[in-house]
Amino acid sequence: MAARLPLDLDPPVRQLRALLLGVDDRDLTAPTPCPGWSVATLLDHLISLAEAFTRAARKGADTAGGGAPPQPSAAHLPQHWRSRLPVLLEELATAWQEPAAWRGAARAGGITMPARELGAVAANELVMHGWDLARATGQDFAADPRVLATLIEFLSAGPPEGTPGLLGPRVPIDPEEEALPRALGLAGRDPAWRPPRIRDVPSARLHREHPPAARSA
Repeated sequence: MAARLPLDLDPPVRQLRALLLGVDDRDLTAPTPCPGWSVATLLDHLISLAEAFTRAARKGADTAGGGAPPQPSAAHLPQHWRSRLPVLLEELATAWQEPAAWRGAARAGGITMPARELGAVAANELVMHGWDLARATGQDFAADPRVLATLIEFLSAGPPEGTPGLLGPRVPIDPEEEALPRALGLAGRDPAWRPPRIRDVPSARLHREHPPAARSA
């Protein structure tokens, strides 16, 4: 009988891969819930984190060495990100399907911790940045309930002031709220965030999918 894994990263990876299909080139300069990050910067970060957490699952060398990983940059986003990033995300999910990935210690981003905790960090990155991407590009977002339940438990154990470089200070959320807003608040995100250029997400999506006809001269 196959060993039961602590967490399945396949659902958040599938969600992210679907969201990537909805990213238009015009979205790349749009702001995201991550302060100072454009969509292109976020995509560059997703490439780096996918590679880092895949290496961690396989117990490979951490390219960040003893220091922090390089800062994400829109200027570093490769032109072929549309074909590369989905493959990297799939490799990440596959690597964490191995029971050995969850044993012992693992290292990513210059930080070593129990592999089970690092796997939860990976899930948090996938879910939160999936939500970031959806919000920034006017797409719908839904997270797997089992993954959210695990993240809420994991994030609740952290300090309210957050963890520099990983989590921002908690945003107060009504405990009666649904799981996704509670997880977002615990991770330091405001569930009500909207980009300045999109006040009405459904209307923005409709406008993008069905642009008005060109005016005649």
